[in-house]
Amino acid sequence: MSPVEPGNGADPSNGGGPTNEAGPSSGTNGLLGHMLERRYRVDSVLAHGGMSTVYRGMDTRLDRPVALKVMDTRYAGDQSFTDRFEREARAAARLHHPNIVSVYDQGVDREIPGEDRLYLVMRLVEGGTLRDLLRARGPLPLSVALSVLEAVLAALSAAHHAGMVHRDIKPENVLIGRDGSVQVADFGLVRAAAGAGSTSGDVILGTVAYLAPEQVTSGAADARSDVYAAGIVLYELLLGHPPYTGDTALSVAYRHVNDDVRPPSEQLPELPPAVDELVLRFTRRDPAWRPAEGAAALRELRQNRDWIGLAGVPVPVPNPGSPESPAPDGPPTEQIPPVTPAAGGNGTTSDPGPRGTRALQRSPSAPTSEASETTNEFASVPDDDSRDDSHRRNRLVAVVGVVVLLGALIAGGAWLLGGNSYVRVPELAGSSLSEAKETLRANELKADVSKTYHNTVPADTVISAAPQEGTRIRSGDQVELRVSRGRPTVPEIETGSRVSEVQSKLRNAKLAPKLDSSANRYHDSVPQGRVIGVTPEPGAKVKTSGSVTIIVSKGPAPEPVPDVKGMVRDQAFSALSKAGFEPYEAGREFAEGVPNGHVVRTNPSAGSEVPMSGEPRVGVVLSSAVEVPEFRGKTVKQAQQQAAQAGLTLRVESLFGRDNGRVVRQQPSPGSTVKRGSQVKVTAF
Repeated sequence: MSPVEPGNGADPSNGGGPTNEAGPSSGTNGLLGHMLERRYRVDSVLAHGGMSTVYRGMDTRLDRPVALKVMDTRYAGDQSFTDRFEREARAAARLHHPNIVSVYDQGVDREIPGEDRLYLVMRLVEGGTLRDLLRARGPLPLSVALSVLEAVLAALSAAHHAGMVHRDIKPENVLIGRDGSVQVADFGLVRAAAGAGSTSGDVILGTVAYLAPEQVTSGAADARSDVYAAGIVLYELLLGHPPYTGDTALSVAYRHVNDDVRPPSEQLPELPPAVDELVLRFTRRDPAWRPAEGAAALRELRQNRDWIGLAGVPVPVPNPGSPESPAPDGPPTEQIPPVTPAAGGNGTTSDPGPRGTRALQRSPSAPTSEASETTNEFASVPDDDSRDDSHRRNRLVAVVGVVVLLGALIAGGAWLLGGNSYVRVPELAGSSLSEAKETLRANELKADVSKTYHNTVPADTVISAAPQEGTRIRSGDQVELRVSRGRPTVPEIETGSRVSEVQSKLRNAKLAPKLDSSANRYHDSVPQGRVIGVTPEPGAKVKTSGSVTIIVSKGPAPEPVPDVKGMVRDQAFSALSKAGFEPYEAGREFAEGVPNGHVVRTNPSAGSEVPMSGEPRVGVVLSSAVEVPEFRGKTVKQAQQQAAQAGLTLRVESLFGRDNGRVVRQQPSPGSTVKRGSQVKVTAF
């Protein structure tokens, strides 16, 4: 799968079926096999919509697969769109984040006469979209939904930090790779299309199901508008549908402005209150009550997830079908005429539905802003006074326009007189960084260097440049050089670190941490559960996203319990202590042949292996046996006293029936071990 254009989706108002009435532009398949600017080969169609077609392609210079977004030919002749498209592509290419689809290049192909092709080159993400996952599985488990949104907010955090706003966050623009990675696509595309002359300055794009109220009422969009859309996406992930649906886009947009999003627990009672709070906080109608930008929203999500007690989980990979047979397209991007409340929601004859990226006609009363993306469809009909005010404003705008035009002419003349000139971007890919800088300096251009890991391009070698080779730009302009760091290096790992710390360190190095219980081993000094090391070892070169196994300590190796059976207590305790165990007396019991106070057995038994972490205790069971005394030669009275002291009983047999005789025979014999209370038979004479 590849990044797809906003607008590819299903319309909930017609049962979820495809609503792309326009279909792909003519010549979609005519590009197959074509080489864009003699470099990018067009291989197969991945997806198409009203604005563009996305192809699987090959960068023949760097020999890597790419995704090629080729804009419809009607945009190539629109200079305002072309300029905006180039600026937004440059800005998007500066976003380097694992949750953002990388933009490699952009350009205009003029190989086919009369059919200039604006195109964007992006990383090819094999997998599917979040919409594919929702279609296949319906509502997602809470842990999965939060993991998806965490990745989306991480992408928005990076973009907002760089000063970019997405403006069209929705499941179609969230890609899921075959490795479970989640990436956001199409940064800047809506902004570029919104300013195109083909849709006029009063028309802006957006997907109505996910538009923030301020986008609907004023056309203004900032980081908080992206947070609102992310909250709507979370609602949809949990329940399988967005909070607002309707027969027309107008009815859905009206609800964004006038209704509060209901807590998802009303339909899913088992959801924790913290999840309701998260959805409602992100989707507040007043932007001031939402998190200010993606980073703040990401912190709140993680805090709420910690309170719930959930951990991040892998995101399942969707199966959108064969690349040769793209899934049915969503609604095309199209221009919608203005609709007033009196029209009763029937102001359009072809409504792409709330999930389609659409162009909406902004009301003349709505503020004009380059960042605007939607329309004030709820403006009332102006009265005579407001019409007069409008005429006065129009005259003022005309005067300002003349002043601006004169200023531009004066500035242009000054620029021409200043001697500025145009140069073409030289060939830089494959050059060393120092050579590329020198080449740019010789051509009176500046270098803007960004470095990234690469599996095949050597370190400090230019991967690509933007604008690309041959592009005509002003002398003194910057050329962005994307330079290879080479393959990632396994970082140094401090022995005894926490597993989570090492995982984070490896991910920051663009590597994939892996836990394998069979790789764990015993260690005398590293506590159980802490990290011993990694394999491959630190300093080794590994492919980008290559696996690095974390070796976790199982604590000290277990030791066998010594055999101390038959030893006296003190001797046994000494032997066990020397072996590293902590002995303790575990009771007494009779054992045939084991003298009193000697060891009968241990717990665990002799030879058993005991983990040496903590305090490895071993119980010692002693003998409770009694040793039969020597009664022969003693008087019967003396023998009875001695037997009582030993805990035995005496049965006397006298030859003459008298008790004053002496013992001449006894059974058991002296020195035998018997249980306490046993009877000893003696014969007296």
